[in-house]
Amino acid sequence: MKLVIAEKPSVAMSLAAVLGATERKDGYLEGSGYLVSWCVGHLLELAQPEAYKEQYAKWRYEDLPILPENWKYEVPKDKKTQLALLCRLMKDKRVDSVVCATDAGREGELIFRLVYEYAGCKKPMERLWISSMEDAAIREGFDHLHPGSDYDKLYDAAVCRAGADWLIGINATRLFSVLYGVTLNVGRVMSPTLALLVQRESDIESFISKPFYVPEITCGGFTASGEKMTERSEAEKIRMDCDHNSAFVRSVEKQVKTIQPPRLYDLTTLQRECNRIYGYTAQQTLDYVQSLYEKKLATYPRTDSQYLTKDMQATAASLILWLRDNMIFGKGYAGEPDIDRVTDDSKVTDHHAIIPTVEIARTDLSELPSGERDVLTLLAVRLLCATTQVHRFEAVTAILDCQGYTFTAKGKTILQSGWKEVERIHRMSIRQSETEHKENEAVALPVLQEGQTFEAVSASLREGKTSPPKHYTEDTLLSAMETAGAEDMPEDAERKGLGTPATRAATLEKLVSAGFVQRKKKQLIPTEKGKNLIAVLPDNIKSPILTAEWESMLKQVEHGELSATSFMDQIADMSRTLVKEHTTPEERFADLFPSSKGTAHEAVGVCPRCGAPVFEGKKGFFCGNRECSFALWKDNRFFSSKKKSITKSVAAALLKEGRISMSGLYSEKTGRTYDAEVILDDTGGKYVNFKLEFPVKKGRRK
Repeated sequence: MKLVIAEKPSVAMSLAAVLGATERKDGYLEGSGYLVSWCVGHLLELAQPEAYKEQYAKWRYEDLPILPENWKYEVPKDKKTQLALLCRLMKDKRVDSVVCATDAGREGELIFRLVYEYAGCKKPMERLWISSMEDAAIREGFDHLHPGSDYDKLYDAAVCRAGADWLIGINATRLFSVLYGVTLNVGRVMSPTLALLVQRESDIESFISKPFYVPEITCGGFTASGEKMTERSEAEKIRMDCDHNSAFVRSVEKQVKTIQPPRLYDLTTLQRECNRIYGYTAQQTLDYVQSLYEKKLATYPRTDSQYLTKDMQATAASLILWLRDNMIFGKGYAGEPDIDRVTDDSKVTDHHAIIPTVEIARTDLSELPSGERDVLTLLAVRLLCATTQVHRFEAVTAILDCQGYTFTAKGKTILQSGWKEVERIHRMSIRQSETEHKENEAVALPVLQEGQTFEAVSASLREGKTSPPKHYTEDTLLSAMETAGAEDMPEDAERKGLGTPATRAATLEKLVSAGFVQRKKKQLIPTEKGKNLIAVLPDNIKSPILTAEWESMLKQVEHGELSATSFMDQIADMSRTLVKEHTTPEERFADLFPSSKGTAHEAVGVCPRCGAPVFEGKKGFFCGNRECSFALWKDNRFFSSKKKSITKSVAAALLKEGRISMSGLYSEKTGRTYDAEVILDDTGGKYVNFKLEFPVKKGRRK
């Protein structure tokens, strides 16, 4: 009997239905020689530092860097039951082999392998590697299971990725947090991504807009433009010299140009397009396309390929014909499908491009949630665009002379709409604004001939101002992340950029949730907190080049070209250097974090709820973890009623010992003072509670 472990319940249900495992049990399904169960995402996570040494619970400079020799893992409380079940199923005597059916990628491999190792399982392991949840694809996948050992290096790369994120995240976050007295979350991918946003904001703020002037002449129903000028007087002189004088055509150049169809979608280009057209965030798009995948309507989403493999050509051809004949934008499809254009086995590693499945023909799209419908429609549009005819037009450039000044007129005439007709019909169907497409519209010039003369032209002056760089949107930021560091890496480097298609959306969400970035409509704007963080970080932490190199190295680990030990040694060395080079807060950054003035290398104490450092603020002592609500207010009602307040020393004692002996406590009932132990009684609610404990008086008779 085979035990099949999927990544989530919905996928397990689909696999079980195809395999014939229809008998429902508690946490798994059984039937036809299979047990089918599931993880719920990561069932095991890298342990926090205090799991290695108790002293690490406190954030202190002296303990850095923290470099575990062997990784320890923790089980989230809400996942203990499912993990225990999987361990029991792996030990079931009926089970003779285990099938890893988690998502076919780096993270999916990690999710399964950690459970397999935690259970101490030694039974043969096989790997299901599919790019579609269609029944036929599932059957094909189970007919051709791969040996689990084929993916050992993929697992190594996954462990390295998680370990690198832990080492940089823990050490850099603790280092800069204790130096500046405020929690500063640092991440291997998150920090250089934030740096891109901060640099763009700086470019915008420092940009000085300057006016420009363009003399133009209008004749024969078209307008020709002169050279852009910075001095109005010069441009005005040209206008006056040319107005009501004659102009002649010095030259006419005609050139037939071709715009090739776009490639199919990988995850990043799909996320960019959905943000540009629909305003969806990268995470929303990933959620929608993941749901479509699980509903068997789209192929595997976490891919970085924009091509199909040869064995998909027949399926793709039938799908294209159905879309052409049944979708409104299919009316713009011309010619026979050119599937060879989107087929290249050498450019498909783990998974091919994202396309709809043939299930779309049996689905009422109106019943899908709007977000999923939008994404699926976009996948269909792109498949048609990518395989239909090229867009061809004739570009005309005319050079005119007027009073010795040169003017240029440009126009174009569409010769073959090709793929742009499919795109145009789709835009009309969703009533998308045409504004962003106007510059590409065909504006034909009248027939012009060299030497042709125009009498009494009308001259004018077009005024404008230079524009600052635009704020990043998720569309443009994803593009920047994808290409970051590419110019500094060898041409043959397999992976460039920040993060992977599967992780970029989560990175953006972390930046927003941590308060480093805010969304303003489609724009992503760094906050003051985000700007301040980037200001204090060293260049190597916020540079995309180093992170891009690491991504390339992880790919080398995956292919067996670099050992996991070598990779992790480099990360550990960097952690050591980071701590060694930053021993005190820089004075020039003190004003960015007022609480850092005069701070020692440790916070007031450790949060009893989450273990993060607690720092002093103007009105109290607050947990540095933004997601934790723990606080000790200086004017706490319990203390103020006793004519006391929570001072720094009181807070430190309460956080360290959970209690403090206090004298001179005032009684509202008697008007007298007394001594007692004040005990921190934190139940995890909105407010912290306190209670009193009175010392036993010596010599009291029983």
